[in-house]
Amino acid sequence: MSVATPSSVPTSLQSFLASPKQLLINGVWQNAKSGKSFDVYDPATDQVVAQVAQGEAADVNLAVQAARQAFDNGPWSKMTASQRGRLIWKIGDLIEQNADELAQLETLDNGKPLGVAKVADVALAADMFRYMAGWATKIEGNTIPLNVPYAPGGEFQAFTLKEPVGVVGQIIPWNFPLLMAAWKLGPALATGCTIVLKPAEQTPLSAIRLGELVQEAGVPDGVVNIVTGFGETAGAAIASHDDVDKVAFTGSTEVGKLIIQAATGNLKKVTLELGGKSPNVVFDDANIDEAVAGAADAIFFNQGQVCSAGSRLFVQKGIYDEVVAGVSEIAANMKVGSGFDESTQMGPLVSREQFDRVTAFLKAGVAEGAEASAGGAAIDRPGYFVQPTVLKNASSDMSVVREEIFGPVVAAMPFGDESDLVSQANNSSYGLAAGIWTRDISKAHRFAKQVKAGTVWINCYSIFDAALPFGGYKQSGWGREMGHAALENYLQTKSVCISL
Repeated sequence: MSVATPSSVPTSLQSFLASPKQLLINGVWQNAKSGKSFDVYDPATDQVVAQVAQGEAADVNLAVQAARQAFDNGPWSKMTASQRGRLIWKIGDLIEQNADELAQLETLDNGKPLGVAKVADVALAADMFRYMAGWATKIEGNTIPLNVPYAPGGEFQAFTLKEPVGVVGQIIPWNFPLLMAAWKLGPALATGCTIVLKPAEQTPLSAIRLGELVQEAGVPDGVVNIVTGFGETAGAAIASHDDVDKVAFTGSTEVGKLIIQAATGNLKKVTLELGGKSPNVVFDDANIDEAVAGAADAIFFNQGQVCSAGSRLFVQKGIYDEVVAGVSEIAANMKVGSGFDESTQMGPLVSREQFDRVTAFLKAGVAEGAEASAGGAAIDRPGYFVQPTVLKNASSDMSVVREEIFGPVVAAMPFGDESDLVSQANNSSYGLAAGIWTRDISKAHRFAKQVKAGTVWINCYSIFDAALPFGGYKQSGWGREMGHAALENYLQTKSVCISL
């Protein structure tokens, strides 16, 4: 079935969208074994822009076989670390060379503003591959002096080897499709693993284009396999496959728990980057203008569809009204529209399902006693648009404070002193990130030490770098993305002991 190209699609993408959207298995683009496909929507118009092959368990099995062959016997396993690093670097170069197209695909598929997609998603993805390319030649073991009490006089030499874990299944979300692929692929390739990647069914287009760039870079067949499809079928098949050595998942905490259960069959390694309900704290000694702008950006960036979004805003009582009014003013004046409109500051939510979820929370928040000082409703137009929303008079027992909304909705609450704050900030099953705004560096350090979060931003928010580890405490996940810490997700440590 062909898909008519909506008028909202840039002409520069029409050739790509007109080509078949297939699975990449062992270097060959192919249809799903079942012949099934599914629709991909533009969230700004609710129109179908492409149809993509619907991979299922049979396709996952073929992809895993290809990855196993490439790991055990293919040229990938015989390459030097330097050779791998040069290929990974080339992927980064190709992303940069195709930055405009990739940014347009992210805007079409996810809805985010085009300018944001280019300077954030695409630029950071290129940087991630280059950063990890450099690590390929720096993965080392170490020598260990031994003192063995039951072998007096014995002389031993001992050392460790760092070896790739093997075949890795990677399941990525829809909020930063290209960037999340880079976060996963970069360290896995640097360590010498092979991969079966499943992009989110809502946003598969940039992953397919990335697969073409991986091939163009010269990565051997079978090293990177891409299976588009649904979580209940393709994702579940990856998580439970007995020939997958490790699964890496980014998404909701609820699905993360299902991944863990599915992985028990062969006790594969698991890393998880999951949900958040991050506290963003403004003390009365903060630079108010900077804090207000930072609090707004912390929740409205990427339509609030950020796992580390500052969705719980704690403001010291003396400045509570001023800060809430400031964030509300930003929300009320924010231009919401198509990501292809240069004046747009916030795009649509990613899907009808997400739109329904967020609007249900908006209704629940008001019903539970919160007051919308800005926004509070959907926008009556085609597409999945909601108003950027500030809910004041919120309390810890409300669903909008307890649960991850994953939309542009912040719950604002006052606090008294520092000791009162820490218990409120930590009153969550999540622990992904936190922000603090203060001129008192001692106060900032105390809070950073006491808050249970994997990342703490001080007088800033949402600062990411390829070298900075990212991950969560509590139910926000296992392991870390980015930085050299991410390499450990994909390595095994082998001890070797020699009697001399």
